[in-house]
Amino acid sequence: MQRFVEFIVNNYVLASAFVGLLIAFFIVESKRGGQNISPQSLSNLINKQKALVIDLRDPTEFKKGHITGSHNIPYAKLNDKNNHFPKDRPIVFVCNLGQVAGTAAKTLKTEHGINDVFKLEGGISNWKALSLPLVK
Repeated sequence: MQRFVEFIVNNYVLASAFVGLLIAFFIVESKRGGQNISPQSLSNLINKQKALVIDLRDPTEFKKGHITGSHNIPYAKLNDKNNHFPKDRPIVFVCNLGQVAGTAAKTLKTEHGINDVFKLEGGISNWKALSLPLVK
C-alpha cells in the first residue's frame, strides 16, 4: 500500500489523468439512454411483455441473421415521420455492439417521450457469442 501511495505522489499528473478519464467514462455512460438488458432477460421480456425489438443495423446485416420477431429500422432512419413507436409496451434496440442502441434509446426517450426503452447488452455480437438463435 505504501508503494501505491508513493507511486501516486511521484506520478500525480498520471494519476490525475487516470481519475479524470475514469470520471469522464462514467459521465458519458450515465448519459446514454436506455437500460441494459441481457440476452436472457430479453427473451423473457419478449415472451411476457411482448417487447418490440428494433434492429438498428443495415438491411444487409439484418438479413444475415436477426432476433426472431425483430424489426429492421436502420439508425439513420430512426426519426423518419413514418415510424410510430408504441408507448404501451417495452422497446428494445439492438445493434452490433450495443453502442448505437444506447444513442437510439436516448433519442426515443427525449424526442418521443417513451420511457420503457432498453438496449441489448453487447448487441447482436453478445447474442451470437451466447449461441442464441438467429433467423435469416
